[in-house]
Amino acid sequence: MSSTLAGWLQALALVGALALCYRPLGDYIAKLLTTAKHLKVERGLYKVIGVDGDADQRWPSYLRSVLAFSAVSVVFLYAFLRLQDKLMLSLGFKGMAPHSAWNTAISFVTNTNWQDYGGESTLGHLVQMAGLAVQNFVSAAVGIAVVATLIRGFTRSKTDRVGNFWVDLTRIVLRLLLPLSIVFALVLVANGAIENLHGFHQVTTLAGDTQSIPGGPVASQEAIKELGTNGGGFFNANSAHPFENPTGFTNWLEIFLLLVISFSLPRTFGKMVGDHRQGYAIVSVMGLFWVASSAALTFFETHPAGVALKAAGGAMEGKEVRFGLWASSLFASSTTLTSTGAVDAAHDSLTPGGGGVTIFDMMLGEIAPGGTGSGLYGMLILAIVAVFVAGLMVGRTPEYLGKKLGGREMKFASLYILTTPAIVLIGAGVAIALPGERAQMLNSGAHGFSEILYAFTSAANNNGSAFGGLTVNTPWYDTALGLAMVLGRFLPMVFVLALAGSLAQQQPVPATPGTLPTHKPLFVGLLSGVVLIVVGLTYFPALALGPLAEGLH
Repeated sequence: MSSTLAGWLQALALVGALALCYRPLGDYIAKLLTTAKHLKVERGLYKVIGVDGDADQRWPSYLRSVLAFSAVSVVFLYAFLRLQDKLMLSLGFKGMAPHSAWNTAISFVTNTNWQDYGGESTLGHLVQMAGLAVQNFVSAAVGIAVVATLIRGFTRSKTDRVGNFWVDLTRIVLRLLLPLSIVFALVLVANGAIENLHGFHQVTTLAGDTQSIPGGPVASQEAIKELGTNGGGFFNANSAHPFENPTGFTNWLEIFLLLVISFSLPRTFGKMVGDHRQGYAIVSVMGLFWVASSAALTFFETHPAGVALKAAGGAMEGKEVRFGLWASSLFASSTTLTSTGAVDAAHDSLTPGGGGVTIFDMMLGEIAPGGTGSGLYGMLILAIVAVFVAGLMVGRTPEYLGKKLGGREMKFASLYILTTPAIVLIGAGVAIALPGERAQMLNSGAHGFSEILYAFTSAANNNGSAFGGLTVNTPWYDTALGLAMVLGRFLPMVFVLALAGSLAQQQPVPATPGTLPTHKPLFVGLLSGVVLIVVGLTYFPALALGPLAEGLH
């Protein structure tokens, strides 16, 4: 079978599997977010933490709960990392340096999972399991909980209540993420991923040298790493490591896992607002961008410039031979369009066009389909902007799902859109202006600028993948990228929750002949244009200095 045919079959199988899961998984998530019934174990947890499971919160209280939970998580994980050498299963590793521990704690709590260290040479098993893996679950659940409040803003009227954070968090972890992770961890183990509590085994190689082979609870973390769009690898090589991703099938499965929840959430949205056509419109836009990104990246990697690369049949530098160009390109596109950040190839070795696609994917706000929850609320914010633009064209007050979009709502939407680009561009600009931080680039010129631009784009958008080449394990980069992660995660959440509260207080207005239909192809095209123009072109000057300049050169 040719690599081209195999690539097409992988992509088609992936589309088919996602389509099969769209309805049942989306409906299930909608049910767990709306049902009034609590499981016995959930009621027990509510009693322990002192929460009334039947009491909803106003949006400021919901926001305080999100921030308080996240702050406590950062403190706990920071202490865990610093005191690692005092804990069991440390494998003899020392505690992390303060700046690295700060960066890592922030990274995993914000669902970014940026890593400035090699997992197998830095962290023991207990910290990996009880520290990082726990945050893989709860950080993903926080994103879904926040988008649930925005959907409730559309479905509720004349109320200041948007849900209960502690109920949402508990249900998402116990009823969604944990069961799926157990099932897929077993699938990964059955296909060669390791799962043990071994330390390092000394083995003799064929050449007569000795080598240390690490073990660890890998498969259990690999499942939630992808399902929760986390991306932090147990090993430094991430999903390019054979212990994390041993075969072509597991590579396909990991791509499926990092996409499935985010692509199913539009169905949840349609179910909760009582109109499945709204969900189809949103998922259509997500699908269009995902297909376009995957096709463009695959084209650039299979049709590289240069005589040597053309003779080789593609740009295989930095890619696993067992996966090949097509699977590596599909993985790279999918991981940067979500907030996953897992990689099965070195993005620094991508062609200028391919590297530019991965950066642009993240610059879109990772909305196609985006992270668990964060992708959908990002797309809904852009849908609100699209409706507002349409209202300006026809001279009427914009409405979306029966809610009027006035000055208050548009301020929240505008602030959401402007926040992340400001963080990315200011951070990259400061880094490139400082001689010491500029010296951390492995490459000079346009490619070196792309390394810095990629780092801040990845951090601010809570992606976590690295372009490579840039030395970031320094106090300045750890601090700056940590701040980018915090601001890029929680400032947008403030605006989303405030918008949810504003919408929930409104009285729905009936649709009229002049109301813009937001479920038809016209709206799909309008929303796609807004994504490209309002979001994508914001970064065009920076892209022109990086991957575009490198490609032209």
